[in-house]
Amino acid sequence: VRWMMYWIIFALFMATETFTDLLISWFPFYYEIKMAFVIWLLSPYTRGASLLYRKFVHPALSRREKEIDTYIVRARERSYETMVRFGKRGLNIAATAAVQAATKSQGVLAGRLRSFSMQDLRSIPDEA
Repeated sequence: VRWMMYWIIFALFMATETFTDLLISWFPFYYEIKMAFVIWLLSPYTRGASLLYRKFVHPALSRREKEIDTYIVRARERSYETMVRFGKRGLNIAATAAVQAATKSQGVLAGRLRSFSMQDLRSIPDEA
């Protein structure tokens, strides 16, 4: 659980860092402060990630739990419908390709057989 809290807080930090680097990277000791913050998050003595998670992230997630659950259910339903639709489409494409290949190869085979004379057909060795 401790590592889960750390990685969630670290991911949020990395997402916000993308914008803050552009805006305040000119600030003196910015990179040193950033490094100290990450060490504070990771340290087992300070448990910074656990503190931030329990104070900010967990209450926000708890408030929106029903919304998150309905979104997950909708995403699951949509993904199932999408997989069925793509599966049907893939099977239709494969069946069409197989029929086209069979008709083309049958026409080519008939054309090749017509081009042989009876003498040519007799020269083909019979296989047992």
